[in-house]
Amino acid sequence: MASSPPKKTLNSQSSSISRPPQAVKFGRRTSSGRSVSLSRDDDMDVPGDSSSHTDYINYTVHMPPTPDNQPAGSSGSTSDAANRGGPRNKMERRLSVMKSNNKSMLLRSQTGDFDHNRWLFESKGKYGIGNAFWSEEDDNYDGGVNMSDFLDKPWKPLTRKVQIPAKVLSPYRLLIVCRLVVLFFFLWWRIANPNEDAMWLWGLSIVCELWFAFSWILDILPKLNPINRATDLDALHDKFEQPSPSNPTGRSDLPGVDVFVSTADPDKEPPLVTANTLLSILAVDYPIEKLSAYISDDGGAILTFEAMAEAVRFAEYWVPFCRKHDIEPRNPDSYFSLKKDPTKNKKKHDFVKDRRWVKREYDEFKVRINGLPEQIKKRAEQFNMREELKERRIAKEKNGGVLPPDGVEVVKATWMADGTHWPGTWFEPKPDHSKGDHAGILQIMSKVPELEPVMGGPNEGALDFTGIDIRVPMFAYVSREKRPGFDHNKKAGAMNGMVRASAILSNGAFILNLDCDHYIYNSKAIKEGMCFMMDRGGDRICYIQFPQRFEGIDPSDRYANHNTVFFDGNMRALDGLQGPVYVGTGCMFRRYALYGFNPPRANEYSGVFGQDKAPAMYGRTQSGASQNSQASDIESDTQPLTDDPDLGLPKKFGNSTVFTDTIPVAEYQGRPLADHMSVKNGRPPGALLLPRPPLDAPTVAEAIAVISCWYEDNTEWGDRIGWIYGSVTEDVVTGYRMHNRGWRSVYCITKRDAFRGTAPINLTDRLHQVLRWATGSVEIFFSKNNAIFATRRLKFLQRVAYLNVGIYPFTSIFLVVYCFLPALCLFSGKFIVQSLDIHFLSYLLCITITLTLISLLEVKWSGIGLEEWWRNEQFWLIGGTSAHLAAVVQGFLKVIAGIEISFTLTSKSAGEDEDDVFADLYIVKWTGLFIMPLTIIVVNLVAIVIGASRTIYSVIPQWNKLLGGTFFSMWVLTHMYPFAKGLMGRRGKVPTIVYVWSGLVSITVSLLWITISPPDDVTGGGGISV
Repeated sequence: MASSPPKKTLNSQSSSISRPPQAVKFGRRTSSGRSVSLSRDDDMDVPGDSSSHTDYINYTVHMPPTPDNQPAGSSGSTSDAANRGGPRNKMERRLSVMKSNNKSMLLRSQTGDFDHNRWLFESKGKYGIGNAFWSEEDDNYDGGVNMSDFLDKPWKPLTRKVQIPAKVLSPYRLLIVCRLVVLFFFLWWRIANPNEDAMWLWGLSIVCELWFAFSWILDILPKLNPINRATDLDALHDKFEQPSPSNPTGRSDLPGVDVFVSTADPDKEPPLVTANTLLSILAVDYPIEKLSAYISDDGGAILTFEAMAEAVRFAEYWVPFCRKHDIEPRNPDSYFSLKKDPTKNKKKHDFVKDRRWVKREYDEFKVRINGLPEQIKKRAEQFNMREELKERRIAKEKNGGVLPPDGVEVVKATWMADGTHWPGTWFEPKPDHSKGDHAGILQIMSKVPELEPVMGGPNEGALDFTGIDIRVPMFAYVSREKRPGFDHNKKAGAMNGMVRASAILSNGAFILNLDCDHYIYNSKAIKEGMCFMMDRGGDRICYIQFPQRFEGIDPSDRYANHNTVFFDGNMRALDGLQGPVYVGTGCMFRRYALYGFNPPRANEYSGVFGQDKAPAMYGRTQSGASQNSQASDIESDTQPLTDDPDLGLPKKFGNSTVFTDTIPVAEYQGRPLADHMSVKNGRPPGALLLPRPPLDAPTVAEAIAVISCWYEDNTEWGDRIGWIYGSVTEDVVTGYRMHNRGWRSVYCITKRDAFRGTAPINLTDRLHQVLRWATGSVEIFFSKNNAIFATRRLKFLQRVAYLNVGIYPFTSIFLVVYCFLPALCLFSGKFIVQSLDIHFLSYLLCITITLTLISLLEVKWSGIGLEEWWRNEQFWLIGGTSAHLAAVVQGFLKVIAGIEISFTLTSKSAGEDEDDVFADLYIVKWTGLFIMPLTIIVVNLVAIVIGASRTIYSVIPQWNKLLGGTFFSMWVLTHMYPFAKGLMGRRGKVPTIVYVWSGLVSITVSLLWITISPPDDVTGGGGISV
C-alpha cells in the first residue's frame, strides 16, 4: 500500500463542557450533490446548558473538494486561526473533516468495510473511485481497492424474456374464461332442451359439440402464457471470443457444434438442394475449428456422394467469399436468386468483380451437378465394358481361345471415379448393393481445420482473399450399413448412427439437426441458439427449437403451408411453459440430453393441476437404478409404466469404449461459463481452447464400426438413448421423452429467419404430409408415450399440450359427422334444435363473438396475419375430413390388426413447368384422401337444392329451418373452397374422375333420400307434392 500524503491537523477549540471524542460523523447527501453533516460538532460554540435541545438543530454544510471548488485559503493561515482559538469562519468549518488525522474514520464505515460514498465526498481524492477517473498519485487505497477492480466489464446475461404486453394478454385470458363459462351454459342448455322431433339429429350434434368443446380446451389452455425471448450476441462475443486473463489470445472458447443433414432418395430430394444446404452450413458464422458437418445418405446413392464432393470443392471459393463480403444468405442458389440490389451495403471496391466470378463458378457447379447422373452412368458403362472384355479374354485363355457356349456373365456394377466399385447402392441393384443391403460408408471429404487462422493471398483462384480466413469446417459423408432382416428404423435410425459417428470424430457438445431442404438463412443462427445454452440455467435446456420458414409458397398460401398459427402461436405459447415440442428440423440439441441422462436440476409437480412444485430427488432415482443394475438385461418395455423408466440412468450404449469415453467430455464442454455466482454447474473460462486431436485411421475405423447394422443390438438406442423408435413422428416422441425427464426447451425466434426450406404446395403432397403427422400422433396416443403416463416432472399445461398432440386426429370423426349434419337437416326438414329461439341464437352469438375476439388477440400477440389465420382454419377442416380421418383408421388397423403404417417421402422437386415456380400448385394427382371432402361438398350442394325446393313448394314453408341448414352448409362449403379450387387444376381443368365421382355421389344421395323419405300427397310436413 502506498502511503498517503501527510495531512495537517486542525486543533479543535476547547468547549465549556468536555465530551468524549466522536468517531463517526453522520450526514446526508442533498439533491445538488452536497454533503450535509448532521453530527454534533465539537468545534461549534454551543452553550452547555442548551446543548441538549440544540445539538441537532445547528449543522454545517460542506462542499466536496472537487477541482472547481478547492479551498481558497492556505493551510498555514487556517492552522494559525485555529491555534489562536478565535472563532472559525464557514470555510474553516467546512475543512474540519478534511483536516482530520483519523484516517479510519474517513475510509471505513461502522462495519469496517470500505465506504465508497464517504471516500467520494470526504477524502482527498478529487473524484473518488471509479472507472471514469482514477488518481495517478494514489494508486492504492485502504482496503485493497485499485484501478484493476474497475477494468472488467460488468457481467451481462446472454438472453432475456420479453413479456407480452398486459393490455393484450390480460383481455386474452379473460375472454378465454368467459368463453369457457358461455360454453358450459350453452352445452347445459342444449342437453336440457332436446329436439323431440329429431332426437337423432339432436344426439349427433350434442356428441360432436361436447367433443369440440373438449378439444378446444386442450388447445387453448397451453396458450395462457406466451412469451418472447431476445438474445445478446455482443455479450456472447465479449465472454467467449475476447482476450482475457484466461484467454490471452482471444481464441474462441465456445463449445463445438455438429450439424446433421439427412437425406434418403436423390430422386425426390435433388442433390443440388442438398449441396446448397451443405454450402450454407460450411459458410456459417461460427468458429471454424469448432464446427463439423455431416450428411446422412440413407439411400447410399453415389449421386449424392459425388454431389457432396463437388460441393466441398466449390466451398473453397464460396466460403471465403461469404466471409469477405458478409454475404446473406449463404446458400448460393438463394443468394443469386435475390431480387434486391446485391451491391446494397457493400463497401469493398472488388465486390462486383468477385460476385461476377463466383456467380460464373456457381453456374458451372450447377451444370456439373445436373450432369452427374449421365456422367456416372457413362462411367459405369465404360468400366463394365472393360471388365466384360477382360473376362472374355480370360475365358478364351481358359477355353483354348474360344468363348464358352454359355457366354461370359459380368455384373453390371456402379463405379467410382478412381475405378473401384461403389460400396453403396448400384443403378442395377445386386446383393450387397441395394437400398436395403449395402455396407456402411464414411468419407471425410473436408479435413479437420487447423487451430490457427489460415489467411488467404491475393491470387486465390482469381480472387483476392488477403486477410480472409480460408479454412473450411470438417465435413463427412455418412451412409450407415443396411442388411436384410434388420429393422433400420428409418430417419431415427439414421440420426442415431450419425450421433455415434460424430461423437468419435468431432464430439461436438451440441447437435444441429436440419433436413436436406432446410438451409441456414441467418449465418449467426447457431450463435443465437448458443446464447441460451451458455446463459444462466442453460445446463437445464435440452434443445433449442427454431421456427420453420418456407420459400416457394404460392402468394395466397392456399393450403396453409407456412403454418404460422402453429409456429408463431402454439410454439410461442409452449415456450412460456416447459418449452416447445421438437418438430424434426431446425433444432439444436444438447448431446448429453440425447444420451438419455437427467438434467442437473429438475422440479416435480404434484397436485391436481400441478400447482405444488418441489425439487426433484435424484438420489432416490440413482440409488434405485444401482439396485437394479443386476437386472439390466430386462427390456424396458416389460417394466410397468408407473415405474417411470425415463427417470433411471442409461446403461447400454454399445460395446465401443471409444464412444462411451466421449460422453463425459461432451457433458463438460456443454456447460455454461462459470463467470458469475448465479451460474450453476459451470465450467471455468478458457477450458475449451485446446486444439482438436487429429483424425487417424483407427479413429475413422471405429466410427465406421458404430454405424454398422448390428451395433444397436442389446442396447438402449432408440428406446431411451438418441432419437426414439416406434413412430413415424420420431421427432415429437424424442422431445417428449426429454421433457418427461425434467429437461426444458426454448423457442428461438430471430429477427432474421434462422433457417428456410421448402414445403409441398401440391394438394396431394400436402395431404400426404399431414397424413404422416397425424398417423404419428395416433401412434403416440396408443403407446407408452401418451402424456397420461407422464412423470411428475412434466408441468400440468405441458402435459395438456402433449395430450392434445395425441388426441387431435380423433376430432376428425366428429368433424366429418358435423359436416354432414347441415345436409341431413336440409334433407329431413328438421334442425338440431326444436326452433331458432332467442336462447339458442343468444348463446350462438356469444360463442361466436368471444371466439372472434380471442382469435384477434391471438393474432395480436403472435404477430400472424388475419389471412394466415383464415387459411389455417380452412385447411384444418380440409385436413380433418381427409388426412386425419385416414390416420385414425390406419391407427386402429395397426393396434387391432397389427398392420404396419407406411408413408410416402415428401418430394422436394418442382413441377415439370420450369418457367412457373408454382407449377406444382396446379397438378392434380388423384388420391383416396379426396373422397371424403369431395363427398361432403357434393352432399351439401345437393342438400341445399333439395331443401330449397321443399321449402318453396311447401304449403307451409319453414324458412327458419331452411336458413339454419343453409347457413351451416355454406359454412362447410366456405371452408372447403381451397380444396375445390385445387381440384380444378390450372385454368379450370378438372380431372374426369372428379366429374365421375361428383355425379355418382349426387345420384346416390338423391336416390337414397327418395328411398328413405318418398314424396307423398301431404306437403305440410315438408314433403314435395307430385
